[in-house]
Amino acid sequence: MADVNTIRSAAGSRAAQIDEGLRTHMNKVYGTMSVGMLITFAAAWAISGLAVTTDPALAAAQIGPDQYLTSLGAALYTSPLKWLVMFAPLIFVFGFTAGLNRMSAATAQTVFYVFAAVMGVSISSIFLVFTGYSIAQIFLVTSIAFAGLSLWGYTTKKDISGWGSFLFMGLIGIIAASIVNLFIGSPAIMFAVSAIGVLIFAGLTAYDTQNIKNTYLAHAHHGDQEWLRKSGIMGALSLYLNFINMFMMLLQLFGNRE
Repeated sequence: MADVNTIRSAAGSRAAQIDEGLRTHMNKVYGTMSVGMLITFAAAWAISGLAVTTDPALAAAQIGPDQYLTSLGAALYTSPLKWLVMFAPLIFVFGFTAGLNRMSAATAQTVFYVFAAVMGVSISSIFLVFTGYSIAQIFLVTSIAFAGLSLWGYTTKKDISGWGSFLFMGLIGIIAASIVNLFIGSPAIMFAVSAIGVLIFAGLTAYDTQNIKNTYLAHAHHGDQEWLRKSGIMGALSLYLNFINMFMMLLQLFGNRE
């Protein structure tokens, strides 16, 4: 009987360690994501400030009454460089994912933060197009929705792993439609992509949260802390991309333009 009790005690202790490890892991995922968000919006705000001026002597192009693009702004938003700025985050994600196994966890985290800065440069034009109040309002709405969806994905007993293939196909579809619409410029396609995109990234937020949790639980007993740290960074990247894309699409749908 003592042996049985000892086994039960050991099993209970191990389960408690895994639960504590999971909480620590998820806190690191959300913490890494949050730092990435801070870097992104700080970079976007800083670049937009350098891209616009009210001094005609520094102007490279006029975009409104008493508002001009600086040479930096003209290069980022009107020259062929704009295509590199636009697609740089997508290229960065593919490269980061492909090279993750060859990086240390510390290097991967640094690369993630560099990516967050690149994303900030890519979306910096929102501060020229939308009002500051509108950006703050949509950010708050996105934060509340993201928190609720991620919490549900973490706590639900329902297995939503089957959503993955459907959501991935939807993601490929809206990426393709977005690229096509860059050349067509159809407001109807933009509206449809934004509306469907919000639903897809909402689903991905819950799906990725559950996947991060399940991945940790499946590998925690191996004790490979380096692998778990890199897994956490990839989880942070997934949630970060869901948040940014949901925010941008809600901004397109409901944002007030300058």
